Amino acid sequence: MSAKTVVVGMSGGVDSSVAAYLLKEQGYNVVGLFMMNWEETDPSGACTADGDFADVARVCSALKIPYYSVNFAKEYRERVFKYFLEEYAAGRTPNPDVLCNREIKFGPFLKYALNMGADFIATGHYCKIEHVPGKTRLLKAKDASKDQTYFLNQVREEQLERVLFPLADMDKSEVRQIAEKLNMSTAKKKDSTGICFIGERNFRKFLQGYLPAQPGKIVTLGGEAVGEHIGLMYYTLGQRKGLDLGGKHGEEGRWFVARKDVENNILYVSHGDESPLYSRACRVKNLNWIGYEPQKTQFVNAKFRYRQPEQEVTVTLENGGALVEFEAPQRAVTEGQYAVFYDDVACLGGGVITEVIY
Repeated sequence: MSAKTVVVGMSGGVDSSVAAYLLKEQGYNVVGLFMMNWEETDPSGACTADGDFADVARVCSALKIPYYSVNFAKEYRERVFKYFLEEYAAGRTPNPDVLCNREIKFGPFLKYALNMGADFIATGHYCKIEHVPGKTRLLKAKDASKDQTYFLNQVREEQLERVLFPLADMDKSEVRQIAEKLNMSTAKKKDSTGICFIGERNFRKFLQGYLPAQPGKIVTLGGEAVGEHIGLMYYTLGQRKGLDLGGKHGEEGRWFVARKDVENNILYVSHGDESPLYSRACRVKNLNWIGYEPQKTQFVNAKFRYRQPEQEVTVTLENGGALVEFEAPQRAVTEGQYAVFYDDVACLGGGVITEVIY
């Protein structure tokens, strides 16, 4: 019987490099595929993705596996970046990494790989797949500090049926050790951060290139005007830096963003007292369940941002979405982000937050 073919999404980072190595060691026929999703040149005129592709080439050559590049820049702009800008323009705070997984990595990339003759695709995500009769489940990774199921909450169950996650049972430190032992060029490369496929940059300057800023008033929750903001899209709930309110109301406590009124272009702030940031519930839409059959009401755990510990919640289905009630008040739950649901071992899915209830 011939070996199964796996196309690995190669980013030029250490995780996908080691994923490719592990799959080859397991006897798969491994092919590396680099995605070009954002076309941009640096001040010298060089394509900013060239360095990452060079790392992919070095790793794949060392592993003696074929590698290719595919351009999904058009799909990325239409399916991810357009939504990203629309959400910011509407005063919400989107999470493009979540959409990027469903609409690119497990969408066009998966289709392209299958057309290449792949039996599976694989990525360097830290999470697990479990196939049980009639369903595919998304399980948490062994390394809880690196678990990336939060970012996969919108990937559809059928998209996961032919996916392998080789790093499921590994700690990040183990991955680095393997890369160093093999003298991989990516062994000491730092993890990518910033906007999915766009990377780190001056965020305000970047957004100004696409959305016109609309300055407006900064007002306390009591109604006192205390300053001016440069555009609601540049602020997030709980934000303290960049408000330029100085020593107003004394030095005791700090100013932070408490609310955003998009209709009237007002940024509401609070001084010292953080209680306005805490909410008791939220509503979500675009619910996606992964290997889980929801009831009218379920008692599960949830995360409202990536690094947050899981919180006990009650999820009640309603009008095509759900009401998520918190066992304990939650700080800075933000419209446009995702409520992601869990049981003890699995990510059950999630939905985008459309309303926060105080």
